Amino acid sequence: MYACAKFVSTPSLVRAGSRVLYRPLSAALVSDARKAETPSLLAPQSSVASQQQMAVRAFQTSAVSRDIDTAAKFIGAGAATVGVAGSGAGIGTVFGSLIIGYARNPSLKQQLFSYAILGFALSEAMGLFCLMVAFLILFAMISPTARRCVNCHTGPEADVQLREQKGPNKNQVTKRRRKERPSCQPVLDNFDQQYSQELGDLWPSARAVLLDPQSWQYGVMLNRFSAVTGITQILQSQGFSTLLPQNSVSTLLCNDFSTISNSKHQAGADSPFPPDYISKFPLNDFSLQPDSTSHVLAQDLKSEPSLSLPRSTIQCYIHPYPLHFPSQAHRPGQLKQYYLLNAASLLPVLALNVRDGEKVLDLCSAPGGKALAIMQCATPALLWCNEPNHHRREWLSKTLESFLPPSLTSRVTVSAQDGCSFGQSETGAYDKVLVDAPCSNDRSWLYSCSSQQGEHRLKERARLPSLQAQLLRSALTAVRPGGVVVYSTCTLSSSENYAVVNTVLNDCPEAEAEDLWEEIAVPLSKYFTFSHAHPDLGQMPQKPSLQPQNGPPSLNHRRLGILVVPQPGRTWGPMFLSRIRKRK
Repeated sequence: MYACAKFVSTPSLVRAGSRVLYRPLSAALVSDARKAETPSLLAPQSSVASQQQMAVRAFQTSAVSRDIDTAAKFIGAGAATVGVAGSGAGIGTVFGSLIIGYARNPSLKQQLFSYAILGFALSEAMGLFCLMVAFLILFAMISPTARRCVNCHTGPEADVQLREQKGPNKNQVTKRRRKERPSCQPVLDNFDQQYSQELGDLWPSARAVLLDPQSWQYGVMLNRFSAVTGITQILQSQGFSTLLPQNSVSTLLCNDFSTISNSKHQAGADSPFPPDYISKFPLNDFSLQPDSTSHVLAQDLKSEPSLSLPRSTIQCYIHPYPLHFPSQAHRPGQLKQYYLLNAASLLPVLALNVRDGEKVLDLCSAPGGKALAIMQCATPALLWCNEPNHHRREWLSKTLESFLPPSLTSRVTVSAQDGCSFGQSETGAYDKVLVDAPCSNDRSWLYSCSSQQGEHRLKERARLPSLQAQLLRSALTAVRPGGVVVYSTCTLSSSENYAVVNTVLNDCPEAEAEDLWEEIAVPLSKYFTFSHAHPDLGQMPQKPSLQPQNGPPSLNHRRLGILVVPQPGRTWGPMFLSRIRKRK
């Protein structure tokens, strides 16, 4: 027996056996098959071993290998639970022996009971050990799946997190995961059926943009309450240019400069990026040449006249190509310096045209991007941000806290009222009201749901126009006579855009729609693709053409609102906006 023990415990045999034990079942099967199919016995041993190792690695990454390994783990977990039955049988045997022993010799009651307790403990320990082994096997099988689910991203926030990952190939990882992100087929089929009729020739190119997240552009809105000199220099060095004609920010800040500068949350002049940040983002990484079209187009954007667009204090930088600026992490005690957004989201704020000292209501405020834009263009006496959803309201509060100094806390209020009934309790209390209504968000709906969820969302989509009309009526009740309400959505659906505005205008004779074509669409037509086509009541929509039109649309057609349609090279949108004034 000693000789057998020495033979079994030789180091080489132990190492070989260990390799067999820790290798997956699929690897062992394929390795044996490869050994049996070795084409030549005269090949060098190292070459054969390397070929087998390459075969094993290739097979372990296949779907068949994962199925074999999963089946083996299921079998192992099931076999481990068999010990629980043995534990139960042991407990029964100990209890039966206790009864028989006590019946034969009652005087040994105390001693027999002690032995029985020990037997119960040992049997239970064996059962628990078997369960632990089964759970460990299942955990080893589920953990890789859970890690894959955590790494999978389905929204813009996850895209930002991927861009923040460190490593030499983070850009390639981000692009690959965006490209692999599937679309929701039922939602896409519905879009094809509806938008091909409503948008005509614009829909194929808009569809291509929505299905290609790599082409999406993002704007960088600077925070006027923080020092942004370093950020501006970085943006300009990367080819970014301002979207809007700039007004003097110092005049706007002169009234609140003393309170803001003394705030402990005021950001310092230092940049949050390391000194070599610019070298980490060369234009060549984004397939741009230093003296190519990118530079020329950027100069054209800077020199293009803004026509009748009024100057704004909103500093939003855009890039002619889908170059994504990294997101900025929250730093306790300091304000964030910029906010990443779809540049079309600023158009409703521009249409609202907030002035200093006005009372403004943001009826559906979360996540807070438009509320921040309002505070960038003016200092209202009151900005009331309403959001009934608890989780979105917390998101809104954190966003406002990260960008606004404490000196403005008294001017900004966050509430949780029902937007449909808000106007009844605040009748005529506000000068301007923004209704960024819940809608069938075309971008997120294509990626953030499965086929089953997509079918459920399409059923809920038919109920959205009624909710949106209620919110718009509530906003018209909350605004004072002579005040302005801006209604906006991020969908291309005419039933949630033009039809809602037209319905509310027919129900509210005191409301009057204002034309935004000359004020917004014409000055910004270089950056955005606007569509004025919408279905007339009870009729099919006219199909717009990609060819330039001879003249502006008729006033009757364009007064209900304007629609930003994403197109290649100008991927902003979708965004619909309409401005309604309440007659005095």
